[in-house]
Amino acid sequence: MSFPLLTATAALPAIGAIATAAVPAARRTAAKWLALLVSLATLALAAVVLVRFDPDGDRYQLTESHAWIKDFGVRYELGVDGIGVALVALTALLIPFIILAGWHDADPLETGNKRWRPTQGFFALILGVEAMVIISFEATDVFLFYIFFEAMLIPMYFLIGGFGDRAHAGSDENAATQRSYAAVKFLLYNLVGGLIMLAAVIGLYVVAGNFSLQQIAEARANGTLDMATNTERWLFLGFFFAFAVKAPLWPLHTWLPNAMGEATTPVAVLITAVVDKVGTFAMLRFCLQLFPEASKWATPAILVLSVISIIYGALLAVGQRDIKRLVAYASISHFGFIIMGIFAMTSQGQSGATLYMVNHGISTAVLMLVAGFLISRRGSRLIADYGGVQKVAPVLAGTFLIGGLATLSLPGLAPFVSEFLVLVGTFARYPAIGIIATFGIVLAALYTLVLYQRTMTGPVKPEVSAMPDLRVRELLVVAPLIALLIFLGVYPKPVTDIVNPAVKSTMSDVHKKDPQPEAEAAK
Repeated sequence: MSFPLLTATAALPAIGAIATAAVPAARRTAAKWLALLVSLATLALAAVVLVRFDPDGDRYQLTESHAWIKDFGVRYELGVDGIGVALVALTALLIPFIILAGWHDADPLETGNKRWRPTQGFFALILGVEAMVIISFEATDVFLFYIFFEAMLIPMYFLIGGFGDRAHAGSDENAATQRSYAAVKFLLYNLVGGLIMLAAVIGLYVVAGNFSLQQIAEARANGTLDMATNTERWLFLGFFFAFAVKAPLWPLHTWLPNAMGEATTPVAVLITAVVDKVGTFAMLRFCLQLFPEASKWATPAILVLSVISIIYGALLAVGQRDIKRLVAYASISHFGFIIMGIFAMTSQGQSGATLYMVNHGISTAVLMLVAGFLISRRGSRLIADYGGVQKVAPVLAGTFLIGGLATLSLPGLAPFVSEFLVLVGTFARYPAIGIIATFGIVLAALYTLVLYQRTMTGPVKPEVSAMPDLRVRELLVVAPLIALLIFLGVYPKPVTDIVNPAVKSTMSDVHKKDPQPEAEAAK
């Protein structure tokens, strides 16, 4: 048997999580280093997966298939296409930076007679989430995917509810209540979505007789599995609802600002740059591939919801007074672009959406992590508490500006290419939707530049006059990500070459072809 590379990529952080949690309480630093080394080893394995993946080869590669629960047709099946391998690489890339950024975020705090922040648990939970996200991107058995899609809620619940910003000390009972509220809201929203999806998963088994994504898709394609129209639509809605909650798509988005606002900054990055990508990825892999006709049937409504997310999220970001909640609403707007690109049903739109998932993960990580460094120095998330930071911490201000410019999709930075492709792909088939969505770019420029102006420019406020600039560890976190933003902004070809064949396969699944340009149609 060949080496099970995909299993190893997911199993390594899972084993690392157990080992990190088992480190004695007095060895907090050892636990941190262990978690970091495990994340780097996982990144190395993900790099091997990336290198071994052949964009011109089979659709699903490095496949593994073993019997699991025979009586119910459940198998342990893994495989990656171009979209999956890109997101596995993104996840493995971001986790070491998340761990480095949160190096001191879980150090114990004395609050009366109680000790806060079990360090080992914090880093073990991050590794646990990494393992579950990676296997979700690799699973080609619907039931196997569902298990880890839901299981990742548990460590995320404890990360949100059990750990808070240094700006909110452990003795602050109101802050603890807000964290608990955010964690419970996150869990309930996603559990409801998961339970509805479970009903759809059971319904799919009743119709298809197995859970294998490839077998069901092949049976749909060759006509041996014919779903009734209403059945397919109900199953599609069950899957899509769960993915729309995770994404998050308006009006199922309200858990995200609470969760990102109350979590530590590295956990906020974990939520929006890593975990939420499972929702948009699953729309491409499962909704379009398993339910092609229902996907086309639901497209107009989903595009409308996407445009609402784009404009609504951007408008609320403009009015925010809290830095972290501003980034959260900006992410809701960006996820609207991603979902719009997926359901535009064009190769440009879907390639742009996949590229957007990668680029959004990197750009949001930069902006949010630098914002976290800023907040940890001042002890406040309120925009009004800052001013003149660029005069006392120019490197911090500069990196914050680059993260902001990437968020507004400035040409030359990675998100521009993906956003451009999404808009081109949408306009080709749905010009009215594309035109309305373009206003989201204007609003993004507004909330980003206003945020920078109010925090970084103007007179130096006394509270920030002694603010230190970025330290070496913090520079190690943001500098590589900024370099990647610039590289992919100038030369996105390495990513597009990987994802484009998978996008073509998805377009084939839904029996769609790109609209012919008017100039060619006129010939």
